[in-house]
Amino acid sequence: MNRFLDFEDEIENIEKVINSLDIKKQNYKFEKEKLVDQKKNLLKKIYSNLSAWEKVQVARHSNRPHAKDYIELIFKNIIYLHGDKKFADDTAILGCFGEISGQSVMIIGTEKGNSMESRIKHNFGMAKPEGYRKAQRLMSIADKYNLPIITFVDTAGAFPGKEAEERGQSESIASSIQTSLKIGSPIISIIIGEGGSGGAIALATADKVLMLEHSIYSVISPEGCASILWRNSDFTQKAAESLKITAKDCLNNKIIDSIVKEVVGGAHRFPEEQANILKSEIINSIHNLNSLTPQERRKVRNEKFLNITSEI
Repeated sequence: MNRFLDFEDEIENIEKVINSLDIKKQNYKFEKEKLVDQKKNLLKKIYSNLSAWEKVQVARHSNRPHAKDYIELIFKNIIYLHGDKKFADDTAILGCFGEISGQSVMIIGTEKGNSMESRIKHNFGMAKPEGYRKAQRLMSIADKYNLPIITFVDTAGAFPGKEAEERGQSESIASSIQTSLKIGSPIISIIIGEGGSGGAIALATADKVLMLEHSIYSVISPEGCASILWRNSDFTQKAAESLKITAKDCLNNKIIDSIVKEVVGGAHRFPEEQANILKSEIINSIHNLNSLTPQERRKVRNEKFLNITSEI
């Protein structure tokens, strides 16, 4: 069952009426069809005009599909890989071989979890140094066999704890970015929920960066920005607008390459339909990138990110 967001009161009311008709003995087929159409039109109207803060809420929705969901819905013959071969296996980052449309690929993604138990297990998607070193190891394996790399980004940021800093958090993020720029394999990155700070960029330094329509991508969270600039959480919504964190903003600023449309009402309502849309985008991106040589891919990728930094 969907958890309704602050701006979805009308949709919630319609769904309550639909549910009440379901438990009555009479046949209300016509009435239900009318209400379902009304709900669909309302969803379309609301989701076509979301504010930056409303998009933040959608990106963080508890039912929104995470990396593991997309991996299982999109790919076949999945074989999970573990550990950085130095310290531990960080479950905030998943890595596996998979197959899509007959093409073997390496898949890497930040995983938040979808229940309290799994969120604790995956550290709410906040990776530690061993997680980024695992990502580097898997990227190097993919490069050795010229396998396309698909990354799913959904994290509020890298884990900021004392032990992570002691084990070289900033160095591991920088090394992940460096590895991404050096390898010849095609890299496709998708922001599927939150793309937060360096923790996101470590997996989003790619040939092609896609972003789901209602995802967000930012150097800092709106709450963090409000606490620093205004020292007041009342300015969170203003911070969300000012940060230019939406997919449209990121595309206009050339931070991403394209926006992936979401199903009406958001990916959290129809995860299987959203996975099918994303699957087509991934297949097309692999096809386009495979037409380039490894040397050409490296050159274009490096130039793209150098241009971003020079414009900043």
